[in-house]
Amino acid sequence: MSLDLPAVPKMSRSAVLAVAIFLVAHLALLIGLTTPEKFVFDEVHYVPAARQMLAPAMSQPMLNPMHPPLAKELMAASIAAFGDNALGWRYPATLFGALAIVAIYLCGLALFSAQGPAIGAALIAAFNQMLYVQARIAMLDIFALGFSLLAIAAFMHGFRRQRPHALFALAGTLFGLAAACKWSGLFPLGICIVIVAVIRLMQGWRTLFADAKPGDWYRPDLWTDFRVQHAALCFAVLPAVTYLATFVPLYGLSLTDLIEAQRRIFADNTTTAIGGHTYMSSWPSWPLLARPVWFLFDKTTEGNFSAIVFLGNPLVLWPALAALAIVLRDFIVTRRWDAFLIAMFYFGGWLAWALLPRTLGFIYYYLPAATIASLALVYVLRREGLPHWLLWAYVAVAAIGFAVMLPISAAFVGTSMQTFNRLMLFQSWI
Repeated sequence: MSLDLPAVPKMSRSAVLAVAIFLVAHLALLIGLTTPEKFVFDEVHYVPAARQMLAPAMSQPMLNPMHPPLAKELMAASIAAFGDNALGWRYPATLFGALAIVAIYLCGLALFSAQGPAIGAALIAAFNQMLYVQARIAMLDIFALGFSLLAIAAFMHGFRRQRPHALFALAGTLFGLAAACKWSGLFPLGICIVIVAVIRLMQGWRTLFADAKPGDWYRPDLWTDFRVQHAALCFAVLPAVTYLATFVPLYGLSLTDLIEAQRRIFADNTTTAIGGHTYMSSWPSWPLLARPVWFLFDKTTEGNFSAIVFLGNPLVLWPALAALAIVLRDFIVTRRWDAFLIAMFYFGGWLAWALLPRTLGFIYYYLPAATIASLALVYVLRREGLPHWLLWAYVAVAAIGFAVMLPISAAFVGTSMQTFNRLMLFQSWI
């Protein structure tokens, strides 16, 4: 006898899958997290700043004042919960790494309106070594990425709705939290402001496409009830209030101290006086993976090493460049709204770094754009006329690339010098 169960609503299925993706990703990121048990790369800056926040009275000078406090506050909470050890330092990063993968799944649902492509995008993002490495180290970038991608997902889900108010408000709040981790979280907020401003400007000019189609990124009837005051609330007031609220535990309600904190962050993040660094690279080189960052390279036993190289999966990021060219073409030629959003958040998140006077840059600044690139790959692989299995075949290729790169991405795996040299394909990677 068969039992007919009621169909699970689409929203419920999506929620269940989102939770499942989070749990699997979180557990995978936890494996070997405490290796090594010492500071890795910039943990030497952020963990002491988090420790300082746990003191009964805040000592002076304040450590790491060149970045907002939220990510360090989350690290401090983790240290209080799990102890002042490698698990306590790095555990929050695994949470936000898993949330970032869930956010890509949610972006995929908004863009492709199907579970398969959304899951495929999440898997490709997970198999791109960049996210994996950054989600297992006590640095700020993964926190800003997690909040930013969740905000982008909210914005994408609201983009095609007549009343996007609630989703845009959620996006603005999440962008405020992203900026409260690292100011690079302001880049996608700026992209949303540009998108809304351009659409409102075109509507004010009464712009019409001669061959208007339902899939156009611009429509004159878009958001008819979303007014200037709503945009100001969603993309200025809510982000600002959320951002400033994270400073209150450190500075109280002192307006003078809050302003001075912002001045210091601005000065430190726009200076051209910072010296060079062994692993520095410029923004044009990041999509090509020209110069990785060695987070760790330690000898463990005779002939074996622990290595963490922030590089990215070449089998994901190099093909993504071709996919992004197709996305850009479709946005311009066929005006597709999904191609428009992917192009805006990829190119905006990457090229924003070209506007900064700061000369010191690293390839991990490319992490947000590189993660969005997974959506471009799925966009191309599910084009009309292509077989459905092609997406999953590519996911398998990305997984193979991930497995091959794992010895230089996770310290607990370990590598021989022979394997390490084999994986360093170019002289610039050394």
